Amino acid sequence: MDDPVLRVQSQLTGRDRVLLGWLYDHGVLTSFQLATALFPSLDFCQRRLRTLYRLRLVTRFRPQRADGGSYPYHYVIDQLGAEVVAAARDERPPRRDHARVERRRWTSTRTLAHRLGVNGFFTDLAGHARTHLGAGLVEWLPEAACQRAGTFIQPQDAALLRAYQPRVRPDGYGRWVDGGVEVPFFLEYDTGGEQLSILAGKVAGYRELFGTVRRAWPVLFWLHSAARERNLRRVLGEVPLPVPVVTGSRDHATAAGQGPAEAVWAVAGGGGQRLRLADLAGYVVDASTGAGEAA
Repeated sequence: MDDPVLRVQSQLTGRDRVLLGWLYDHGVLTSFQLATALFPSLDFCQRRLRTLYRLRLVTRFRPQRADGGSYPYHYVIDQLGAEVVAAARDERPPRRDHARVERRRWTSTRTLAHRLGVNGFFTDLAGHARTHLGAGLVEWLPEAACQRAGTFIQPQDAALLRAYQPRVRPDGYGRWVDGGVEVPFFLEYDTGGEQLSILAGKVAGYRELFGTVRRAWPVLFWLHSAARERNLRRVLGEVPLPVPVVTGSRDHATAAGQGPAEAVWAVAGGGGQRLRLADLAGYVVDASTGAGEAA
């Protein structure tokens, strides 16, 4: 009996598998985000996406702009693509309606812009790595994975910790390497819709997580404007910060022609000096070895 998963696997490149895995894990990505992260040009990317679309590995939709016209194609996983990813990971096959549910979710969700913003942050990092020798986004986890028991447990940790389920709800977790240093980090992507006190209150959940696993790494607050960043830093300055908290703003980065890998980050409680993401390695703490320094 013909197996469509086996039939299509021989037609996939390593880059295709990364792309399909991202769509499976992170829901939706635009053609521009995928081109930035994985391809030498937008045209090359669009040609390959059309091929994956014809193979029924991905599907797509195009939201309409309120002022007329449409946005670029938004890509989501199709059912065969989901089955290919699950098979490659030796996981149980997805439900038969997995792709239909995902497509409906992202074509109708009110949080589409937020998800695209989060995913754009990580694809910008991947794009930087693609063009800078020695840099790499070696891990990218979505919010759901961050909440699973055992996600941040290492082999040397006590067995009891394997059942610990983090209560934090970051927008993503990543591990960035650059110039021989590695920086694990959590991302809090802000669109301006939450009160600053609520944003600052998220630090408590990270304190619990880091206290439990006896490791800590930077929590990045990526804000939509420099004014909002200044206001958040003022609020953060009024409370103790038991974890490394770092802020940056998208409009400042855009004006400076820089991305999230570059010198756009300022440590809360510090002097405001802008650091590269790799420079935050000094704020990674491992209590079992004493490595790093607390913010």
